[in-house]
Amino acid sequence: MPVYPNLLKGAKITGLNQVWASDITYVQLLHEHIYLAVVLDLYSRKCIGWELSRNINSQLAMNALDRAIENRWSESAQGLVHHSDQGVQYASHDYVDCLKEHSILISMSRKGNPYDNAFAESFIKTLKVEEVYLNEYGTFEDAYKNIWRFIEKVYNKKRLHSALGYRSPEQFEVEVALNTVA
Repeated sequence: MPVYPNLLKGAKITGLNQVWASDITYVQLLHEHIYLAVVLDLYSRKCIGWELSRNINSQLAMNALDRAIENRWSESAQGLVHHSDQGVQYASHDYVDCLKEHSILISMSRKGNPYDNAFAESFIKTLKVEEVYLNEYGTFEDAYKNIWRFIEKVYNKKRLHSALGYRSPEQFEVEVALNTVA
């Protein structure tokens, strides 16, 4: 497996579609684990792609990446950096080939260093504390419905972030588009 450098060290993030970060976590159902892959835009903290699956494989990560690309890809995304840990899903041929096909620069955390992917880890902690740990999901469909609501309706649209001047990720992105961010 090729090891890609951590391009985030000392980098200043100044706009949307400059750096995306990805991570995977598990969610406990009553009788099984399921897995959530996410892709975040680090400038706005918005979750721009995600996928829930019973399998922790490269397709899980690919589906989240595909959603992010579908939701956000434009010519202005040239020079975009994609950051992740060194998990096999992110180092798979399909995943790396997709990033290269879109001319997305590949950045990976140092081995065994979760601090390198702190933004994605923080998002997952927020999701678990504010949604997952408060519920007992009986079925995959139940978990999907609740996690969809949390990400799409609560986190992206309503949850305020001190780093964004106490705006939600979506409000912040609208203000960026209108050039009114103070």
